[in-house]
Amino acid sequence: MAQKSLALMGYGVSQFSWGDSVERVGDSDIRGKWGSFLGLPVNLKMRSVTHVTTAKPTAKQWRVVSQTEKDVSPRSQKDLISYPRPLSVSDISTKSSNGSKVRISFKGSPGSYTEDAALNVYPKCETIPCDEFEDAFKAVELWLADKAFLPIENSSSGSIHRNYDLLLRHRLHIVGEVQLPVNLCLLALPGVRTGQLRRVLSHPQALALSDTFLSKLGVSRENVDDTASAAQYVATKGLRDAGVIASARAAEIYGLNILAEQIQDDPDSVNRFLVLARDPIIPRSDKPFKTSVVFTLDEGPGVLFKALAVFALRDINLRKIESRPQRKRPLRVVDDSNTGTAKYFDYLFYIDFEASMAEPRAQNALGHLQEFATFLRVLGCYPMETAL
Repeated sequence: MAQKSLALMGYGVSQFSWGDSVERVGDSDIRGKWGSFLGLPVNLKMRSVTHVTTAKPTAKQWRVVSQTEKDVSPRSQKDLISYPRPLSVSDISTKSSNGSKVRISFKGSPGSYTEDAALNVYPKCETIPCDEFEDAFKAVELWLADKAFLPIENSSSGSIHRNYDLLLRHRLHIVGEVQLPVNLCLLALPGVRTGQLRRVLSHPQALALSDTFLSKLGVSRENVDDTASAAQYVATKGLRDAGVIASARAAEIYGLNILAEQIQDDPDSVNRFLVLARDPIIPRSDKPFKTSVVFTLDEGPGVLFKALAVFALRDINLRKIESRPQRKRPLRVVDDSNTGTAKYFDYLFYIDFEASMAEPRAQNALGHLQEFATFLRVLGCYPMETAL
């Protein structure tokens, strides 16, 4: 085996030389001090894990809500000013509160689907809305928040590629994941009927996921950066010709009525979110864990096949593989000293596989992959479909 040293950045490890610590003859002969490899504090306490229990959508694609039930606003619009303004980069300082409540940053306004995911896992958490995804990362890095919730994919529309890039540009670790069934709702001001709507505002993805419903409604579509921000805009401006696609919580927060629920084309659509923290968690082998990695390869015939084979040879199931073209486009990659350097890669490959870093087969697979990968980072090892 080539004595090649590579930092598995992103997993609490500054430098690790596979050649120095492991003699690779066969998987049964691999040995090394994996506790040292993990590089984790021994006093790190585990939180209990809880599965997200959200009612699944019914078989019917959408349910029209009775107008007579919803003509009364659940919340006075005059209270809108009590909700926090989203945090931006210019607002961020190193000062942090001393409260014991878990603080969670997310992109969007109160009532967004990402905030819904956070509250499903941490019902008593303090949420910190941010203007941009990068602000949510920085809030955790600067101790303004304990964790960040990051939407990463939808089962119908696919991955959010921008957020994959941010995982490399920052030093946060994936410590959990949440899968939340989608419930897209059509909202409007109290007293407004569906037939009065001439346009619908929402995030482009929400509009795309409810294409069939909106086509039957015959309204124009307007893109807004965030579903909850669209609800806030319609409420504060008093737009009686405009509807919003947003969450049921957004209707409650901004004093809007729900005209229809489950309007998405796919009633089984699911959003997947990543939970990010400053420190990784200690991997275990007594429950299902998932590991996320990113790597690059030299060009050549069969190179990707070899990379995937290291998992197949050890009966490791791949849950996801995502490739990101980077040809002639530098990516700022942050190292363990928080120093960013511009690197050029032809392609980045992101893989989620079903195995814990506490298992020898996962360690051996990454040791094998490292022999021909030009760059490798472990983004996180975390319980499957849970949050800590």
